[in-house]
Amino acid sequence: MGLAQLQKIKRMKVVEPIVLDASLLKKVSRAYGEDRLPDIKKRVEELDYYRIRYQSGKYEVEGFVIEPKMGENLPCLIVNRGGSGDFGKWEMERLFGFLSRFASWGYIVIASQYRGCGGSEGKDEFGGSDIEDVVNLYKILKDYPRADTEKIGMYGASRGGMMTYLMLAKVRWLRAAVSVAGLANKFRQQELRPDMKEHQALFFNPTKAELTRRSAVFWADQFAKKTPLLMIHGTADWRVSVLDSIELAQELYENKIPFRLNVLEGGDHGLTEHDAEKMRQIHDWFDRFVKKGEKLPNLKYHGK
Repeated sequence: MGLAQLQKIKRMKVVEPIVLDASLLKKVSRAYGEDRLPDIKKRVEELDYYRIRYQSGKYEVEGFVIEPKMGENLPCLIVNRGGSGDFGKWEMERLFGFLSRFASWGYIVIASQYRGCGGSEGKDEFGGSDIEDVVNLYKILKDYPRADTEKIGMYGASRGGMMTYLMLAKVRWLRAAVSVAGLANKFRQQELRPDMKEHQALFFNPTKAELTRRSAVFWADQFAKKTPLLMIHGTADWRVSVLDSIELAQELYENKIPFRLNVLEGGDHGLTEHDAEKMRQIHDWFDRFVKKGEKLPNLKYHGK
């Protein structure tokens, strides 16, 4: 049912089912360990997996949809990947080992490779015009009968956190957002990782204006005031400093934007030592504010 509906969407150029065959199962096993295979196989029985190509401006962009086999009017999650170029792109094993975990909670999950990455046309601008590739995922969901577009959340990690921040400043239809190790200050990243100066020049001209454009700490006042944001960051993260999330939290606090910051001691960039706790927090946040539509907390000073 999902395949037929997806193929009818105007922006969709290609919709191909993905099958967990023996060869792909070996890759998943190597990436996630044999002890995770029973859960992954169980999700395969309950979910459908698709590779898509969709129109985003003048480019055809690759993406993925994972959804429950059963149900209608389902809540949705847009998931923004980290990395730049093909580093961090969605690999097939990650669809089954990671991305499917969101769909197993009862959500339609949709994700983009971004332009210039994976099998997409165009050039990755690392937070430039490629943000439209994320906006167009929403337009796909709007045309998809199974999707409840009054209930959409967004997740992003690292660069995906930056993309999520850009979206929070751009749209007002997100019911909740989660950022893990989100990049919020490109200037700090340059200071801590001088190698990034040359690297980021491959994707955009790293002027002060362009760095600011990609640094949410300078424009957090533009965030949607009715979209609660959960930030999770580890103190042992060398790729993106935990100070990015701490600094952003202060800006959100001063602008009365609903957020929660959880700093996990000794957590690395992927919070690998805290995986179960990370996923528990994410699951709870989305169910509260996307699926159940929980009332936002009172941010005004109150109490005795």
